[in-house]
Amino acid sequence: MTSILLIVQIAIVVFLVIAVLLQKSSSIGLGAYSGSNESVFGAKGPASFLAKMTFFLMFLFISNTVAMGYFYGQENQSSVTDSIIEDTTIAAPAVVETAIEDIQAPASIEANTSK
Repeated sequence: MTSILLIVQIAIVVFLVIAVLLQKSSSIGLGAYSGSNESVFGAKGPASFLAKMTFFLMFLFISNTVAMGYFYGQENQSSVTDSIIEDTTIAAPAVVETAIEDIQAPASIEANTSK
């Protein structure tokens, strides 16, 4: 599901960038190269249509981002750090229990004590 939403997200971003670049600004932007837009979009020109289109695409972008976050969170319940911690757990050292009788003294000490 997240892969489909990711593809939709990329398409929305492309259309949003185009809609923003076509809008008239102080330096005119890419709108100067689009020809006579005023006859296509009505009497007010492209400003009203492109502003509404930009708002609509922005709303879709934010909604899709929230949906992607929700579905990604549902698919992956554990984080990356959880898997790292599980892989690097260090086992506690084994406890060695020895009785005092089991410990043997070195041979030089035994030779000195036997005299």
